[in-house]
Amino acid sequence: MYPVLHELGLASKPVAISRDDGLKLRKLWIGSVVRCAPPGDKPTPQEVRNCSTHLTAEIAALPKVRVVVCLGKIAWDGYLAHLLEQGIIERRSAFTFTHGAEYLLPNGLTLLGSYHPSLRNTNTGRLNRPMFAHIFLRAMELIGIA
Repeated sequence: MYPVLHELGLASKPVAISRDDGLKLRKLWIGSVVRCAPPGDKPTPQEVRNCSTHLTAEIAALPKVRVVVCLGKIAWDGYLAHLLEQGIIERRSAFTFTHGAEYLLPNGLTLLGSYHPSLRNTNTGRLNRPMFAHIFLRAMELIGIA
């Protein structure tokens, strides 16, 4: 993920090793719908609900956001749950997850979907570098920095 973000000018370097390794993101914030790494890297619905207050607080702290990119179905569903809880959308079923999904939300934000950049997706070819880059190029285009 970081090599692509670096190539696009969204990260100061292509590799992240630790929290204090000097990597800086530009015009980008990476959040998560879950704050822990659950067994099998697949959180339960209850774990997503337990962490929802953290996601809500993080989103509230970012008032200038115009585009949200969800990396994977878990992120997509968690973000839609947030939108539903906040009264921004009426139902989640109106938003279908696919790689490249794009929706203009009632609050003016644009929601983009991408397959998660996990090894399971990249090693199998389900997600490749150009596909991943395309999502962020679209996000950059939407905010006027392409």
